[in-house]
Amino acid sequence: MAEILLLPFGSAGDVFPFIWLGRQLMARGHRVTMITTCLFEEQARKAGLNFIPLGEKDEFETMIRDPRIWKLGIGTKVVFEFAAKSVEPYLAAIEKCGKVDLMLAPVTAFAARLAREKHGTPLITVHLQPAVFLSVHETPLLHPAMRLLRRMPVWFKRALFTLPNPVDLFALPKVRRICEANGVKPPRSLWREWWDSPDGVLALFPKWFAKPQPDWPANLLQWTFPLEDLAKEQPLSTELQAFLAAGEKPVVFTPGSANVQASRFFAVAAQAVAQVGCRAVFVTREPKQVPPNLPATTLTVEYAPFSTLLKQASVFVHHGGIGTMSQAFAAGVPQLIMHMAHDQPDNAERVEGLGVGLGLSVRQFTPERVAHELQRLLHGAAFANAAKACAQNLGKARSADDLMFWIEVRLGK
Repeated sequence: MAEILLLPFGSAGDVFPFIWLGRQLMARGHRVTMITTCLFEEQARKAGLNFIPLGEKDEFETMIRDPRIWKLGIGTKVVFEFAAKSVEPYLAAIEKCGKVDLMLAPVTAFAARLAREKHGTPLITVHLQPAVFLSVHETPLLHPAMRLLRRMPVWFKRALFTLPNPVDLFALPKVRRICEANGVKPPRSLWREWWDSPDGVLALFPKWFAKPQPDWPANLLQWTFPLEDLAKEQPLSTELQAFLAAGEKPVVFTPGSANVQASRFFAVAAQAVAQVGCRAVFVTREPKQVPPNLPATTLTVEYAPFSTLLKQASVFVHHGGIGTMSQAFAAGVPQLIMHMAHDQPDNAERVEGLGVGLGLSVRQFTPERVAHELQRLLHGAAFANAAKACAQNLGKARSADDLMFWIEVRLGK
């Protein structure tokens, strides 16, 4: 039995894949502990994981309530600054665990890499979305301006990527100071030196969604979407089950679990639904964001496992988060994405490329435009067929045993 630490950083879409990994590792007899914001303690413990809460709930809430978090370009600064601020508490929690055989963490959990350099503990970097691979061959769409960059020759992009980048501008100075305080040689660049662990890199998305590129790490294993949403622990509510059984399949809307500034999203959704004349389910952790006095044909719920709900949905309208999007793939339902920042524009473009949905910017997300696109998605056979094909592709995934063996080979290296 090995001692393994999971160190996710972010919202539910960032944490739930690590809960899935934890389930698989525990089934192999390993002792698994998760360290992340205390917001996810209940979910992690329900899944059977040991849990160490990181910081105060108010700290994470402050970040997600910062109106800049969903601004294109600016949101990245907020995330990296918070990630740098979290290094010391993360490291303290890691060291409190004593001897550890392996760590799994995203790039934003900088303390994991610091602990590797300080204590020699093996680390697997876990990438949840292809947007983190800043390839000169298939360059991700992180900003509309990058459409022009994509047309540039490889040599130009390679030279451009040597210039200062957001993670080094916003996080490196603080990380360097913490490294020096812990007797660890600081990296000159987080992106070029610490982005991918030498011990192994795990990409949790399939090749049909993002084809591997020549400049991706050589020590990488590309798997598939984890599709964890705690459906076993949190079934659909009685109210939601009754609503679903009472009529035609609804359109499901969610702005993401971390989005607490989605009043406009739901206002537009309510008007678009009224124009189309369809039933709808609004999913938000803060129902006060939803307009009052909605008709009986629209139901608001605080949480619902998408693996269950989306099987009974006609279209899924969401923000383009990788975890949310992957559940739509699994359910075989067409998607409409209102992408805002981070990896969302890139994810939306990939959805469009697969023919399973459409993407809109925040500015384009208006009642008239959403109603028009919903009509296309509701009645377009091509979207439905492409969505079913993606669901079939996900159904062909290999056994998790192969992934667990790959992870176990790296224990105690």
